[in-house]
Amino acid sequence: MKFGIIGTGAVGGYYGGLLCRQGFETHFLLHSDYEHVMKNGLFIESKDGDFALGNVNAYNSPEDMPRCDIVLVALKTTANDSLASILPHVAKDDSIVVVLQNGLGVEADVRKVLPGATILGGLCFLCSNKIGPGHIRHLDFGSVRLGEFRDDGTAAGITPALDKVSRAFSQAGIPVDVTENLGLARWQKLVWNMAFNGVSVVLSATTRELMDDASSLSLVRDIMREVVEGARACGYDPGDNFIETMLDVTGKMVAYSPSMKLDFEAGRPLETDKIYRAPIMAARAAGFNMLKSEVIARQLEFLDRRNTRNAF
Repeated sequence: MKFGIIGTGAVGGYYGGLLCRQGFETHFLLHSDYEHVMKNGLFIESKDGDFALGNVNAYNSPEDMPRCDIVLVALKTTANDSLASILPHVAKDDSIVVVLQNGLGVEADVRKVLPGATILGGLCFLCSNKIGPGHIRHLDFGSVRLGEFRDDGTAAGITPALDKVSRAFSQAGIPVDVTENLGLARWQKLVWNMAFNGVSVVLSATTRELMDDASSLSLVRDIMREVVEGARACGYDPGDNFIETMLDVTGKMVAYSPSMKLDFEAGRPLETDKIYRAPIMAARAAGFNMLKSEVIARQLEFLDRRNTRNAF
């Protein structure tokens, strides 16, 4: 069983590294890190124990990769336009594609490229950063929630593809649980992402700083409530106690800069479209206006335009 890793960064590098360490045949697509990884391999610095991987199957062109049975898409959503030039070279007709991205509509981007593929969504509960070429630092957590994608947004149930991928992940030491309803799981993840990702950029603060200040915590809580209402308008109920559960988990988390904050600080484009615009539009179409989230989205779009201009 061959695994293809599309995007060997904080997410793909970590989970792909665990699969490779376990002995699964794993093939990594890289860009700027290609030469370094070819010479030095991958190094995973982890709270659960560091490990190095030499002689990694590394590629800088999808045309050179073998066809893989399971393909993990761990690119930033801002790079999804490149999927059409990557996936047809890496996936087989009966491949399973696992989309390890945040936001709404990410599985649909894969469906446009591979109409007949089996597509899973993966919600990563992971504090991990890429801190250098081929060097991933795993700070906290690490579980993945998997669900199978249905084009109409309905619950797919527990499918053979879910079972196959979850068993492989478990063998690699990746904590995994499966969900019958990927749409609900996506909205549940947005409750955290829409509150903490954008606010961490606007206020230039870590999760710990946002949690420790009464004003910022109040803002985070208000956005979370709004996302829950947006989810309910779209037919998904995250649950009455979900917000407090997420805040409790975040309060126990190491001081962490969410991925959007790291992207902003590095001058990279922000994933505003999938994490903010897509759910805002979905909720609006269902009759609910996410006004606070709209304000954060507009702030992020301004900051992103200014930031990317200054990066060149």
